[in-house]
Amino acid sequence: MRESLIVGAAIGGFALLLFLLERLFPLRRPRRSLAGRLLVNLTFATVAFATVALTVRPAAEAMLGWTGRNHFGLLQLPEIPAAVRPVLAFLLMDLSFYWWHRANHRIPLLWRFHNIHHIDPDLDVSTAFRFHFGELAFSSAFRVAQIGLIAPSPWAYAAYELVFQTGTLFHHSNVRLPIRAERLFNRFLVTPRMHGIHHSQVGEETNSNYGTVFPWWDRLHRTLGLNIPQDAIEIGIPAYADAGDNRLGNTLTTPFRRQRDYWPRAAAMRNPAERAGKPTVLAE
Repeated sequence: MRESLIVGAAIGGFALLLFLLERLFPLRRPRRSLAGRLLVNLTFATVAFATVALTVRPAAEAMLGWTGRNHFGLLQLPEIPAAVRPVLAFLLMDLSFYWWHRANHRIPLLWRFHNIHHIDPDLDVSTAFRFHFGELAFSSAFRVAQIGLIAPSPWAYAAYELVFQTGTLFHHSNVRLPIRAERLFNRFLVTPRMHGIHHSQVGEETNSNYGTVFPWWDRLHRTLGLNIPQDAIEIGIPAYADAGDNRLGNTLTTPFRRQRDYWPRAAAMRNPAERAGKPTVLAE
């Protein structure tokens, strides 16, 4: 319990630091009122924490215990050296989250709920808390399958969770890093410019950059896109771009209503200069 409080306080402190840095060094100019967005996103955060406490965490802890007692899962194989298992656990956890994120975009039922994360008309650290309780409930089933197949140790799982949470806060933030520094970081981490492209209103760009911690999985699966300047990106979902679509009541009930067409915009509508070059280097 004490360790959980310390970790929670550290993550909260990191989120507050990013929030302050966003005010001082913004990467993209905001389109909507911060106060209104914070009301929505922090309400989602409150519901999300409760949902995780009631579903995701108990499911994960139960599965960690079951795999350990029954010696079930990939990393329980005796052929795998003990010293290698934590590294493999970390990599496989991140790779499987890549697949889960991609599934949330490709499977219509999952997208109904994940869509709420993308409807946010601006992208900053508060968006990292904006996940519909329905998406989190579905993710509890994914966690059971993930842990059951990989079988990380409780310590390896906890270490990945800490990096996962801080990485999610970091790459959702609207902090402008020096471009050289971000290009360096992006060789081994998902960064704000990289993830900003994922929140673009252009469908081809949203369907790229699915990574959470490492960008390598997008390179491996050929879903990497880096050459879009940040000032050319409009954040959000085109079909849900009206101010009323981002009100709290609407965002909570949108997954349960008839869905609108998502992507009236296409990358072909961009200025050719914005699309020039290979997608291997982050644009300014």
